[in-house]
Amino acid sequence: MNSVFGPGHNGFFKSPDGTEDWIVYHANDSVNGGCDLNRTTRAQKFTWNADGTPNFGTPVALGTRLPVPSGEPAQ
Repeated sequence: MNSVFGPGHNGFFKSPDGTEDWIVYHANDSVNGGCDLNRTTRAQKFTWNADGTPNFGTPVALGTRLPVPSGEPAQ
């Protein structure tokens, strides 16, 4: 979905003010891509389901502008 294939090696972090949860991972834009130099680093906010499991939503397409994590200083 949104040309996000082969996600891997993720990490998690909180926004600077502690109110949001984010995932950072790498993936590629092609279904035929592999674990090569075409993978890019991606990050997006996620939420939690009522049962305590993560809800990662839909991966955003590469190049999509996202709001910065809450509490990040203005640029």
